[in-house]
Amino acid sequence: MCVLVPFAADDPKTRLDGALGPTERAEFARAMLRDVCETVAATGREPIVLSTAPLEVSFPVVVDDRPLTAAVNARLEPPTAVVMADLALATPAAVERLFTPDADVVLAPGLGGGTNAAVIRHDCFTFDYHGVSIRDHRHRAREVGADLATVDSFRLAVDVDEPRDFVELLLHGDGRAHEWLREAGFEAAATDGRVDVRRDD
Repeated sequence: MCVLVPFAADDPKTRLDGALGPTERAEFARAMLRDVCETVAATGREPIVLSTAPLEVSFPVVVDDRPLTAAVNARLEPPTAVVMADLALATPAAVERLFTPDADVVLAPGLGGGTNAAVIRHDCFTFDYHGVSIRDHRHRAREVGADLATVDSFRLAVDVDEPRDFVELLLHGDGRAHEWLREAGFEAAATDGRVDVRRDD
């Protein structure tokens, strides 16, 4: 089964601007990408990086500079899986759960209403990553008459999009992205009963 890993190579992780400079964002995004690709590979499947620009990684790369929805749908030939490149907490066991349900459409929701990973086995299903995509993808599955399964997984639900997401990675991660944050001076710290992130300069 083809496993696409979409990656914005040109200007990655813009919502981390302020916490990380442009060069740091690029380095951190590539660390997460390598973590995700190696995790997918550990399940016995070969990831294909769907990148907006040429990229040097140790996995196959297909370049498509169109927006995410168009780029993914152009290569959606069931059966196809899509795993986002910022799922830095993903483990082989968590990713393997995507392939367990024998359903036409398998969705792994993100915490903020996104669709963090999916397996598509139905010829009429297409993605739309705008807005509340998990809701839209469920509707789309019902619309085309596809059997739908949902994977409830903390490790697939957490995508690192904003500085507050660093907390989960610092507490629960153990890959390259986790080490990159630590080496960059980030640490989790308790403040007024909550856990926050601070950076030592």
